[in-house]
Amino acid sequence: MAVKGTGSRWPQRGQGFTLIEVMVALAIVALTVPALLLVLDQQIDGTAHLRDRALAQIVATNRLSELRLSLRRGQGALQGTLSGSEEMADREWFWRAQSTATRMDGFSRLEIQVRVDEGEDVTPLYTLVAYLAINAQG
Repeated sequence: MAVKGTGSRWPQRGQGFTLIEVMVALAIVALTVPALLLVLDQQIDGTAHLRDRALAQIVATNRLSELRLSLRRGQGALQGTLSGSEEMADREWFWRAQSTATRMDGFSRLEIQVRVDEGEDVTPLYTLVAYLAINAQG
């Protein structure tokens, strides 16, 4: 028994994609990949910003803890403004602590700002506000 062929070396119409279909698919891919890369880049930038804010929060909390400990040791409360820098996560963070009096006797308002660069014109990355009892013991 002989097998009958179609007489053509090319596959039938329903067995593959035409050149136009392939070109349309490549055009769609070419348009969507850059958009996806842009979104991915924005997500990475957002993640880096969140990491920096979390580290700045830790720096501010450390500074508040140090000020509370010095208050408990009897060294007195912070009066006015104090600034400095601290290294954390292989990076230098600049902080500024400012104490102001409140209407209640024995309490002061403490604001700690943390920046990534030195200078007052740089927007703080994180600001911590706390109220301290000046004459509290323990």
